[in-house]
Amino acid sequence: MASRFDGRTAVVTGAGRGIGREVALLLATEGANVVVNDYGVAMDGNDPGAGPAGEVVAEIAAAGGRAVANLDTVATVEGGESIIQTAVDSFGRLDYLINVAGILRDRMIFNMTEEEWDAVIAVHLKGHFATTKPAAILMRQQRFGRIVNFSSGSGLNGNPGQANYGAAKAGVAGFTRVVARDLGRYGVTCNAISPAAATRMTQSVSEDARQLRARAGIQTAAQSASGGVAAMREPSYIAPMTVYLCTDEAWDVNGKVFAVTGGTISLVHEEVAMRTITKDGKWTVDELRELVPARLMLGLPNPGPPPPELDLPGRPAPATES
Repeated sequence: MASRFDGRTAVVTGAGRGIGREVALLLATEGANVVVNDYGVAMDGNDPGAGPAGEVVAEIAAAGGRAVANLDTVATVEGGESIIQTAVDSFGRLDYLINVAGILRDRMIFNMTEEEWDAVIAVHLKGHFATTKPAAILMRQQRFGRIVNFSSGSGLNGNPGQANYGAAKAGVAGFTRVVARDLGRYGVTCNAISPAAATRMTQSVSEDARQLRARAGIQTAAQSASGGVAAMREPSYIAPMTVYLCTDEAWDVNGKVFAVTGGTISLVHEEVAMRTITKDGKWTVDELRELVPARLMLGLPNPGPPPPELDLPGRPAPATES
């Protein structure tokens, strides 16, 4: 085992499979003590079990590293506090928190149930709060820490059938930027990864959703893999950037979101004004009917356009041959 993180401790949620597992293994390889948290559930958040976390702990131990399993859910404050306390009880400190845990309950918005909405928001968005709050208390006291959250292209750009997941992941991006400002003065950074990798979550996307995304120009990990870049979309490719953000050299990288897929890493552009129209006074609706399409929206596509045959009020009539 290397010694880059010797004596330091990391908590990785959702570390029993996929991206979380790869992050936990790489942190251990770099010398960190690791709390491998995984509720052990199916992709919809049901049927918890101890197997996945225990298997990763055994793998780390077999390679000469130090790790303990934690089976608490991130979806409750009590669970989040217990996860962080496991790090303190087992290794005496906490230096890095990596929030990967997540579930999917995809459904088009007109069919989505309240329970499907609440479950996904609880694991992804509340889950980030439930672990970050107790971790932040410790990191603020010790004047050091790294928090790496996990957002998604679904939240940053939108995917059909993922109103719950997209809302949560967009919230994670905002949460990251605020926490960075709350904790930066104490030597603690908070950043986020927006990954694209072939995991059991991406493989679970229904064929209907894949077709909708294809029509919207959105390429899934599985589709990219079929194009000959499968190895570049494995979860292991997400781990190095995640671990880099924990290094001492990343001390001044704070409040940022990085898109990571295969060998490509991109800094995501923050939401800032793109185009502006200004008037000395209040706009009229008639003025906006003219200027919004001509100036603010010029050249920008509708991400979910209606089919040409749909007769919509306000839509220009199709051109006809003379």
